Amino acid sequence: MIPLRDSVRSRTFPIMNLALIIINFLVFFKEISLSNQALNQLTFTYGLIPARVTAQLSSGASLLALATPFITAMFLHGNWLHIIGNMLYLWIFGDNVEDRVGHLPYLFFYFVVGVSGSIAHILSNPASRVPIIGASGAIAGILGAYFISFPRAKVLTLLPLFFFITLVEIPAVWFLLLWFVIQLLSGFATSVAADSVAWWAHIGGFLVGAVLINLFATRIQAN
Repeated sequence: MIPLRDSVRSRTFPIMNLALIIINFLVFFKEISLSNQALNQLTFTYGLIPARVTAQLSSGASLLALATPFITAMFLHGNWLHIIGNMLYLWIFGDNVEDRVGHLPYLFFYFVVGVSGSIAHILSNPASRVPIIGASGAIAGILGAYFISFPRAKVLTLLPLFFFITLVEIPAVWFLLLWFVIQLLSGFATSVAADSVAWWAHIGGFLVGAVLINLFATRIQAN
């Protein structure tokens, strides 16, 4: 399922959401300009490595050293499909969440749910030496917030059916619930050590976003 647009129009210009998308693409353009060796070094330096985090916790590392990869990893992406998929979801669902919570609170909310997703991934495999990168955990949190905030919204979706592709308007609650169930099933069915997708970051981010959104919200939505 590929979302194309939702039925909820923002009442304010989503400046923070747009800024996040632009920054993510600028960082990605920098990534693809690097040699493979330089890119690997960048990923292992600024990606989030669970084993390194647990080692730093044990050694009493500074808060800055602990926090930095949680933030920098959110702006790194592995390939075009990775960043386009993430930014598409952020573009469609993020503007409405920003509209509900306000611009600066939205930015803070984005990082809170992103860090929460990363913590969920670390808890699922604290000994992993594989760096995780991408905005997926933060975007999952935005999806969780949207799920709670806009229960009557609809999502125009590109849906492949066997050999055909059709456009279907799906209630947002069902679209996002199906998305979450897929993440949950994948998380339980796949070996964490062997998988290249941080499913538990998605799951954790979504749940934290759904729980925290009403604490951040500045207005009640009836959509």
